[in-house]
Amino acid sequence: TSPDAEMAAFGEAAPYLRKSEKERIEAQNRPFDAKSSVFVVHPKESFVKGTIQSRESGKVTVQTEGGEEDQIFSMNPPKYDKIEDMAMMTHLH
Repeated sequence: TSPDAEMAAFGEAAPYLRKSEKERIEAQNRPFDAKSSVFVVHPKESFVKGTIQSRESGKVTVQTEGGEEDQIFSMNPPKYDKIEDMAMMTHLH
């Protein structure tokens, strides 16, 4: 059986538990810059994706979807989204 068929047992929750084969391939081929992609602490969303714009005198400026914050965390490449074995991930927070 295919991995996607195995997830059918989870019904409507399946898309939130594992990416489809097509989504996994797209994520592996998506450009990713590990030096500038970060997560930023957000008061309502917990963490939001951000991109480092500049680094000056120990201060980092980050462009996020919802504004700028002061605490940042390194981001894993998209290929690790919904990965089942977290030991494979580069960054754990």
